[in-house]
Amino acid sequence: MNVLFVMNTFKDGIHQTRFMDQRKATDVFHEWAEKGKDVGMEKGHAASVDVMLNLLLEDASKPFSAIDIGCGNGWVVRQLSNHQHCTTASGVDGATAMIERAHEIDPEGLYHYGQLPEWKPQQPVDVIHSMECLYYLQQPLEFLQIIHDDWMNPAGKLVIGMDHYEENPASHDWPDSLNVHMTTLSIQTWVEGMLSAGFENVNAIQTGAKEGWAGTLVLSGTKPQRHQ
Repeated sequence: MNVLFVMNTFKDGIHQTRFMDQRKATDVFHEWAEKGKDVGMEKGHAASVDVMLNLLLEDASKPFSAIDIGCGNGWVVRQLSNHQHCTTASGVDGATAMIERAHEIDPEGLYHYGQLPEWKPQQPVDVIHSMECLYYLQQPLEFLQIIHDDWMNPAGKLVIGMDHYEENPASHDWPDSLNVHMTTLSIQTWVEGMLSAGFENVNAIQTGAKEGWAGTLVLSGTKPQRHQ
């Protein structure tokens, strides 16, 4: 029998549960892709992603480049690519089977295998989308700074969606049940992290809430224009 030693910490608004034998989230998603669960993930998150893309692209009236962080089988990348003003859309994921699946579905698509936070795009982009990804990082607020500084063009827009956060108690047992690290932040901590990273027009909404489920937390923000 494997015994897991658990350490719970709470500091600066961040609750973390750590297991000595925790699995990597990318390994879990690799297995899910091999089992065909990527299709279920797409269906399960579709409604929330529709809200996110509407926020991201509501005023898109000129050519833009885009990237999806944690792209899975590439379904959001393909939606972005279909926008009339999208010049290029790409995705990155740390699960090799997800990237392989994306290439199977869309052989001409731009899908990259990469581990975060180390991986970076070759060129900054105008639009960034990420669903159910950032809270798997050990330091997601530090990664927001990296996104702002290294991933985005001035006036670029970012939208992040997540189901695991402090105000959604139904998600609090996920780190234990999956044996995967998750950084559990409050809505206010996420908003403050966005602002500290340099984003403006920061907004937070919860979509799809129902009894026993607080909904998907959707955060959006804009990188300021360069000073003239």
